[in-house]
Amino acid sequence: MNAPVVVTGLGIAAPNGLGTRAYWEATLRGRSGIGPLERFDATGYPARLAGEVPGFDPARHLPSRLLPQTDHMTRMALVAADWALDDAQVRTDRLPQYSMGVVTASASGGFEFGQRELQKLWSKGSRHVSSYQSFAWFYAVNTGQISIRHGMRGPSRVVVAEQAGGLDAVAQARRLVRDGTALVVSGGVDGSLCPWGWVAQLSTGRLCTDDDPEAAYLPFSAAAHGYVPGEGGAILVLEDAAAAARRGSTTPYGEIAGYGATFDPRPGSGRPPRLRDAIEIALADARLDPADVDVVFADAAGLPDLDRAEAEAIAGVFGPGGVPVTAPKTMTGRLYSGGAALDVATALLSLRDGVIAPTVHVSRPAPGYALDLVVEPRRAPLGVAVVLARGHGGFNAAMVVRALDTAARTAEPTPTPANGKVRNR
Repeated sequence: MNAPVVVTGLGIAAPNGLGTRAYWEATLRGRSGIGPLERFDATGYPARLAGEVPGFDPARHLPSRLLPQTDHMTRMALVAADWALDDAQVRTDRLPQYSMGVVTASASGGFEFGQRELQKLWSKGSRHVSSYQSFAWFYAVNTGQISIRHGMRGPSRVVVAEQAGGLDAVAQARRLVRDGTALVVSGGVDGSLCPWGWVAQLSTGRLCTDDDPEAAYLPFSAAAHGYVPGEGGAILVLEDAAAAARRGSTTPYGEIAGYGATFDPRPGSGRPPRLRDAIEIALADARLDPADVDVVFADAAGLPDLDRAEAEAIAGVFGPGGVPVTAPKTMTGRLYSGGAALDVATALLSLRDGVIAPTVHVSRPAPGYALDLVVEPRRAPLGVAVVLARGHGGFNAAMVVRALDTAARTAEPTPTPANGKVRNR
């Protein structure tokens, strides 16, 4: 069964905006959420910048009973799921429990919760360790907590593929909907901004150690020298298009039209990376040609070798400078499993409003990168977007998002960029 699978609801918690409207307005204004770490004192660490979600008070959004049993990132995921379901006008208590599922991505699990309980174990003894430690640290916890909160007893899964996981999870959700599950909550919300999680991230050698937020994360730039990590992500509601129409939902944001995934060969093998293959598989799945694509949301690793490989893959499929390329994650940092899910949400908002979000702090791509890099908000008629993601260890994923008739959806007003400039394509 290959019925269209559409996104009917979005919930966003991002470093430059809490909630879909706040995030989208900040993104179109080019407002970054990257700054000095505040969740813990990072003075003695080589990297000290991060993208932290502002103003998030879980006590305002969640029952008090959930607070002692959940990690910070799970609380954000629960709230984002609430917002996504509300946006889709879904009343889960009116739907059969086994007709709803949850598929999320995770890169680490509840590191902050785990660190706190391990500290209690070392300093006070086992009797002081919370019984919730048994699951609060687990990488599948977001899927479990969302499904319990909303009575979703249908097929549920978790995907672990670092940054690529956000696309892999949405693709799994699409497959479940095509197989007959009426509604699937999917996406990713991640975060491990605590000393334990920070050391794990530093071990990759990929984090930028610059202290200037405007010079730290510069993908595709000649000055690229690492990335800034962050927390947050997006949760999406996926439904069969016909079923969503029968349910009387709002006009969908768009269709998940195609998906491709590959795995890179082992280092030193002499074989090329396979991101290009993932793009071509996704386009074939969507039954589209490269000329049909209006914008590409790049993975944007922020490391010269990886940036070059991605630029070559994009140029190889679409031609040198053949399609606008953007990386709005320069305003949030790389959010691991939450990053690609947030890019899908951003792509859907771009299709809805006919504007490409900018890549901030990068004035032009480095010499030799044949990219039409969008560095200011750009107005354009948009029908198809491709979202790319790569996970540490060789994961590649590409997703094609296609616009539907959006005339019936009441769009939020599109703010004018802070500098007052909107460059046409």
